[in-house]
Amino acid sequence: QVQLAESGGGSVQPGGSLRLSCAASGTFFAVNVMDWFRQAPGKGRELVATITEDGSTNYVDSVNGRFTISRDYVKNTVTLQMNSLKPEDTATYYCHANILTRRIINVDYWGQGTQVTVSS
Repeated sequence: QVQLAESGGGSVQPGGSLRLSCAASGTFFAVNVMDWFRQAPGKGRELVATITEDGSTNYVDSVNGRFTISRDYVKNTVTLQMNSLKPEDTATYYCHANILTRRIINVDYWGQGTQVTVSS
């Protein structure tokens, strides 16, 4: 079994910062692409940021320039640094990873989600 453990969520005023972290644990050969998704009340799940196994990154337009995604290839962690937070960033944030398992297949895993609330 593989699990993704998220941390770093909380409440912050507009303009503040938060740092989300996600660690993959278990037995596997490699972690491929890692992503952060978010889901606000009444809305669908949105892809926020992606980082590939080669280190290439992509962001949704609404967070570009404010958020930074990074990963540690040794510790199998992914981090989302969120600066200049806005009320519209309020959502549950989910870590996602595509992982090469011991059966030599790629499997998608999801974290349980961490709440981010931005309000004055």
